[in-house]
Amino acid sequence: MQLKRVAQAKLPTVWGNFTMVGFEELKTGKDHVALVMGDISADTPILTRIHSECLTGDALFSLRCDCGFQLKAAMQAIVKEGQGVLLYHRQEGRNIGLLNKIRAYALQDQGLDTVEANIKLGFAPDERDFTLCADMLELLGINQIRLLTNNPEKIRVLTEAGIKIAERVALEVGQNPENEHYLEIKAQKMGHLLHHL
Repeated sequence: MQLKRVAQAKLPTVWGNFTMVGFEELKTGKDHVALVMGDISADTPILTRIHSECLTGDALFSLRCDCGFQLKAAMQAIVKEGQGVLLYHRQEGRNIGLLNKIRAYALQDQGLDTVEANIKLGFAPDERDFTLCADMLELLGINQIRLLTNNPEKIRVLTEAGIKIAERVALEVGQNPENEHYLEIKAQKMGHLLHHL
């Protein structure tokens, strides 16, 4: 177990009322959050989204990615379901950090794609550690889920960590002229399951 559960509080949103649960990494002190709605103790697969932090998409409404659109759609899907969990995985920029993400954006402005930019900066195409998300689910008492994702790596890591994935639920939203190439690269080079391309 890489995390401890620290605190929880009510989080009313424009779509519905969640409980926000805070977690802290034992080694680094870095924090992550789960938004929980409804009864998640039932022995049925819980609708779940792992959402990696994206300041530019989530808070600044960037059209360069689909992140903000996915965050909104996932929260709305959980509210519609009446129960579910959104894990807000605080590993900005596929875990290269905000400033390196801006550097990667600058390289993309010069013609590199998102994978090439990360490699040019000395990083892997994706530096995220999804085992932390398996730990969050375990601390929430969840062992089977319906996962809102297009990313097969999330499915692989959670399955290997012992989380039963009863269903993959596609989350294809937010395509626009500014992120079309970005989404194509996610599908072609990272294996994301995007069917609208």
